[in-house]
Amino acid sequence: MEDGFGASSTSPFLTESLELAMEVEHENSRPSFFSCAFDSQNGGRKFSPESYLASGSLKRVLLRLDPSPNDYEENTVELFGFQWVTEMALVESCGFLFGLLRQQIYRLENLVQMSSSDFGQAAHLHSEAEKIRHQCLKFLDYVKVFIFRYLEPPKVENDGVLHTDEEVEAQLPSVLVEELHALTVNIDHLCELPSNVLAAFTIQNQAKVFPPSWHLLHLHLDIKWLVLEVLHVLGEKLKKQVVYANHFINLTGENLTNISLFEKHCGNLISDLIRLAINKYTKVRPSEALTSSHYSCNCIKELWILLIQLLDHRNKGSNTECFWSLVNTTLKNIFEQPSTSESVSGFETVQCKDPLSFSWWVMSHLALLYQFDRNGNLDEKKQKESNWKFVEELLKKSTDAQTGVLEEHLRMHLQCCLTLCSFWDLNLSIVTILWDYYSKNLNSCFTVPWLGLKDLANVSKTSLSMLELAKRCCCEQQVPSLYNSSNSYFIFLSILARIMKEENNGVHPWKQIKGRIYSKFHRKRMQELTEMGLQNFFSLFLMLAIVVETEDIVSRVLDLLDFLTPSSITTARRALIWRGHFAFLLIYVEKNMDISALAEKISNAFREKAKEFLVTKNDYTQRQNLWTLLSTYIDGAQEVFETSSYLSLSEEKLLNDGFTMLLPACRGAELSMVLNFLQVVLARLRSVHERVSQGPQLGKAAPDAQLPLVAKEHHLAVASALWRNFFPYLKSQRMSQTPPSPQLADTAAGFTLLALDIPSKALPDLQPQPVLSMMRLFGWDDMVWPQLVSRYLSHLIENSSLCEDFSSMGYTSYEALTVRSWFRCVLQMFLDQPSGALAKTDAERTVGKAYMEQLTEMTRLIFKLSEVENILLKANVGQSVFKQDPKNALVQFIKAVGRTYSGLQTLPEKSAMVAKTLEYLGDVLKYVKPYLKAKGPPEGLQLTYWIIGCLVKFCAPILATSKAQQLLFRIVDCLLLPHSVLQQDKELPVALLSAIQESLPLYLQGLSFICCQSQTQGAYLNQLLGSIIRHYFGRFLPSSPTAPGARQHPLLTALGSSITAPQLLRLRKTTLHVIRENYLQFKGHAPPPRLASVLAFILEVLQGTQSIELCDIDFVLPAVLKCLLLVNELQEKPIRDSYLTLQRLDKMRYKNWKMRQICNVLVINPFLLDIMTLLVPKTTDFDALDKFFIFTMEIHVSIFVVVFSPMYVLIKKKILWYFIIVMHLKIVSIS
Repeated sequence: MEDGFGASSTSPFLTESLELAMEVEHENSRPSFFSCAFDSQNGGRKFSPESYLASGSLKRVLLRLDPSPNDYEENTVELFGFQWVTEMALVESCGFLFGLLRQQIYRLENLVQMSSSDFGQAAHLHSEAEKIRHQCLKFLDYVKVFIFRYLEPPKVENDGVLHTDEEVEAQLPSVLVEELHALTVNIDHLCELPSNVLAAFTIQNQAKVFPPSWHLLHLHLDIKWLVLEVLHVLGEKLKKQVVYANHFINLTGENLTNISLFEKHCGNLISDLIRLAINKYTKVRPSEALTSSHYSCNCIKELWILLIQLLDHRNKGSNTECFWSLVNTTLKNIFEQPSTSESVSGFETVQCKDPLSFSWWVMSHLALLYQFDRNGNLDEKKQKESNWKFVEELLKKSTDAQTGVLEEHLRMHLQCCLTLCSFWDLNLSIVTILWDYYSKNLNSCFTVPWLGLKDLANVSKTSLSMLELAKRCCCEQQVPSLYNSSNSYFIFLSILARIMKEENNGVHPWKQIKGRIYSKFHRKRMQELTEMGLQNFFSLFLMLAIVVETEDIVSRVLDLLDFLTPSSITTARRALIWRGHFAFLLIYVEKNMDISALAEKISNAFREKAKEFLVTKNDYTQRQNLWTLLSTYIDGAQEVFETSSYLSLSEEKLLNDGFTMLLPACRGAELSMVLNFLQVVLARLRSVHERVSQGPQLGKAAPDAQLPLVAKEHHLAVASALWRNFFPYLKSQRMSQTPPSPQLADTAAGFTLLALDIPSKALPDLQPQPVLSMMRLFGWDDMVWPQLVSRYLSHLIENSSLCEDFSSMGYTSYEALTVRSWFRCVLQMFLDQPSGALAKTDAERTVGKAYMEQLTEMTRLIFKLSEVENILLKANVGQSVFKQDPKNALVQFIKAVGRTYSGLQTLPEKSAMVAKTLEYLGDVLKYVKPYLKAKGPPEGLQLTYWIIGCLVKFCAPILATSKAQQLLFRIVDCLLLPHSVLQQDKELPVALLSAIQESLPLYLQGLSFICCQSQTQGAYLNQLLGSIIRHYFGRFLPSSPTAPGARQHPLLTALGSSITAPQLLRLRKTTLHVIRENYLQFKGHAPPPRLASVLAFILEVLQGTQSIELCDIDFVLPAVLKCLLLVNELQEKPIRDSYLTLQRLDKMRYKNWKMRQICNVLVINPFLLDIMTLLVPKTTDFDALDKFFIFTMEIHVSIFVVVFSPMYVLIKKKILWYFIIVMHLKIVSIS
């Protein structure tokens, strides 16, 4: 700078000079000025185009270029309304012009006092004030231009005497210094301006109509800055010669030079700006420190940047104070509160609520301004001057125990420090200062009470959350948000992490600082750490392990933890240590480092605790403490498996035999957690193994050529550990006494898929086809709980790889056995429900609902099997069937099977279909045996009899075959004719009887069809059908035809359904035969029980028959006629009218015994008349007709004596009708 601008040393300056020279013709002739009146036309600029930065004014001053190259080129110039000679105005009338300047300032101050709220005058006042301000700025701009163009250093003649004109011109620099000094004295400190003027900082008027106060305030800013510019240009023009204010010195005796005036005015200006910042800081919360700027107006921000640029520029060219030096001096004076100091005049009365926090605040915001270049543009690559020395002093005060800085303020201080670290160069001293403080306070919680619950100090619950906290310290964060999200300790760790990432002259900072950190953790200190202290301990070393030497850090941490005596470690602290251990494991995994040694250490500890857990059964507290540790291990191991990319880092070490002891000891939620972990590991292993087996994707090279081979070896080791340490327990639980957890099925499915992917590592007892063995164990075994089977198979049915595997091994029964399992799952859906009438609990309802949802999903998947789809297609059953509930879907499938069989033509096809159906059914009676044994629950019995009844009815053609008849006989023996049914005197349970009554028609219809079809077992089947009818006819027969609440007899339902004519005839014939032989037989003269109900049943059968066959007459008519002969006493519960009729007959003393007997029969059993109406016209039994003819004659003769009987009309009409019929038949028979 001192030697001018040489091309070799100042080429950047020359470049900037050339750029400015090219922009001259586009230069605005209006002087630069401060303005915060932004609008949308600013194009996103930080400062207005007329500002000192954006207009290039500052750059021209610093580059020693003409301040206004396009202005003041005429001979005269107008200043304050007068014309002046451009080259002589300042020489001849310097004092006068500065007087006019002061006068204009006074005018503007008067306008401020005159301003009112009258909007009508607002525009006029704005225009007048703007004009005054422009005149002032134009004059000061002219002063800069004059100095640059016309001022020359004084020339001394040979005799040392100057000419008069030259002497006047030589005195100009001294006069300028005096006038500038007078100007600075004349204008007030910024903070001393009236409040209405300072209030203009907050004015934002898009219309750009401002009050005079706004113009006055910004004129003060302009003058304060332009005085510095003029003094700088003056010094540069005079080649840094010292200019003395001679007249001022002579009058006051005080020394005044251009340099002293610059320094004093600059110091006062910085003091003014800091005073404004102090006033603003009173409204700033600690949590908002970094988001609340220290300037009230964008012009203040620009002024700070101008000072930074100017002062640092001067500092590089001379020994003048730099910007930070002046700021530090001012801030120190605030701390010390000086009473007599010229450099900070006026600061005696400043009250700062927290000088230390204010210093941090203003320091961090001023550091940010170093990002701006001379044009006011952000330049992140720009070199930034640091101020570490002063910051270190601040940091010592912040961490001084005697100062007692609260956490809420300390957070803000460290936030500011972290911000400075991101801008300035490396400084290890601040780490030393902070570590000295935090190493003594590791057990502290570092909380802020007024932040409430969100700031409560919590120990990390998982190793992953612990690692995330450490990671957050290592990454670039939004520093302003740290106040609420982190305490001061974690902000310190962020500072430490940032510094550890840099190098100091080729030496890594960790090598310089690690001795100081390690030295704080001796045996005594480690034993003094509380749980929170251990948390902070791990946070520190986790952060260091991330950014520096991982293995060295972990090794040292393990050594330090050995200082802790086992007896002094509580369960909570040990759990925290385990979480920290797993956090280090996660770092290893993320850095692709083998975890073998570290994993073995923690897994050995896990084995010991699992063993203790197994033998601890009754001590609840001890179990809880052990489970805290064990669950910590499980969580940590799961996070390791989820984090590892290839499972090639010895993760199998974490799956040791401790799990073989842990699993049998787990209950409820404990077991659920372990199984969830197991599922995660299984899924993760399969996913990674598949990815590695496929090789690197196109365009993505593997990080290591040997990785696939190494990874596969580790995958085999993980699979082996899973089979060895987990599967035996899983296998033992498939037949537990209570329904297993759904997770058991999920896990079993995971093992099955693992056997599909890595078959070689399955246990020996599952070889050589482990997938088939697994399906037999968990999917097709009839002894396994249906809840487990349905969920297990739902995971596997749609797996194409599984289907391909069975196809490749030639196992064709895969789908059939799966359908069989579905059949069983539907039949046993009520298996775990209580058989009593107790109301279900909410938990039971929830389980039942969950199982129904699972069955619905299984049904949907079953109907997608190729075999099932083929059957449905042949039976013309729509695919919407699976949308029904599982019970109805199963019935539809049964119907489809029967229809498909009926549609087959060839014998081999039918034979194969029979075999396939039996394969679908399996031992169906075994599935329902628990219901039959327990006689409940009612829902289970209803479902059993209904589903199997549908099977008998709709698959009757299949059951009629020789292959399936054994199943049919077993169904009849177990469901319809068990030992309890054969004991007629023994009452059946209501639920069982109800289930049979509902479904009996299905069985009867199916059996009647089979009786018609079977050729080899016809007689036996007819006998079975008769036995069923015989045993259940009486059980469901009401005591009287009019018994209240009587339901329709299931035999009537069976006879009334739409079945084929041969079936109907077979069933009716068998039914009437059974009734005649068992329910119409007289013992002597005693009528059979419930005769009226029997006759009513017969009548309903005959009335529902479209065509009465001869066999119907043969079976029924003789028995009915016999009833006419032998019935001589009232039936149970006679109708009231019949009883009154008999009373009348007794009173009239008709002694004819035979007549009274017949009347009784006709009155009490009117069903006889209706039955004979149907049967007599078709009979060929002439002996019976002879007897009946005699009866009718006797009745006809005697009937006329009962004219008073209420039954007279009915009986007379009936008997006369029968008489005519009998006579007709006799004549026909004789002829």
